[in-house]
Amino acid sequence: MSAGLSFSEVLASEAEIERHLGVPNARVRAKVTDRLDTLCRDFIARSPFLVLSSSDAMGRVDCSPKGDPPGFVQILDDRTLAIPERPGNRRADTFRNVLQNPKIGLIFIVPGKGETLRISGTARVVRDLWLREKMTHKGKVPELALVVSVEEVFAHCTKCMVRSSLWDPATWNPEGLLTIGSAMVAHGKLDLTVAEMEAIANERVRTSLY
Repeated sequence: MSAGLSFSEVLASEAEIERHLGVPNARVRAKVTDRLDTLCRDFIARSPFLVLSSSDAMGRVDCSPKGDPPGFVQILDDRTLAIPERPGNRRADTFRNVLQNPKIGLIFIVPGKGETLRISGTARVVRDLWLREKMTHKGKVPELALVVSVEEVFAHCTKCMVRSSLWDPATWNPEGLLTIGSAMVAHGKLDLTVAEMEAIANERVRTSLY
């Protein structure tokens, strides 16, 4: 937090949170399950995108987007799923975190769908060939996979999507925002022009997507 900011009403207990927000009703409390039933499996099978949260031993949190054609996440049984690692920037933030703290969270998203699917559990980084071969795409076998042991699953309602109008093209306004090239040059203080960095990034997308 910036040293120049000061807040006089900082909540410090669950009771204070409940005083202002109320408590969930019995239906909401009961919607949590600990396994992947047919409803969950169908949702995951049609999801091309998820966000994965992890943290290291110091509690520093990372949220990593993962995307591939629908069905890229393998459901191994009703308590286990696997996520392939595709070529990226080699930071491996999620994997490094999982080695220190295996607890992770997932949000699965289906384009055009208001509901999302939330999963939490523990993860392992594996290289078993039989599993990696199941996640082959365009002839490329992933080097690693993240295997998640499911502990908690529930559907998240549509309110956030309705409020954000996320799937309404009329609200989309990406023009003028940062690109990977402009961000890398500015934040990394690179001795490259934005155009040069954009060309490098675009070439990597073209040649090393899988």
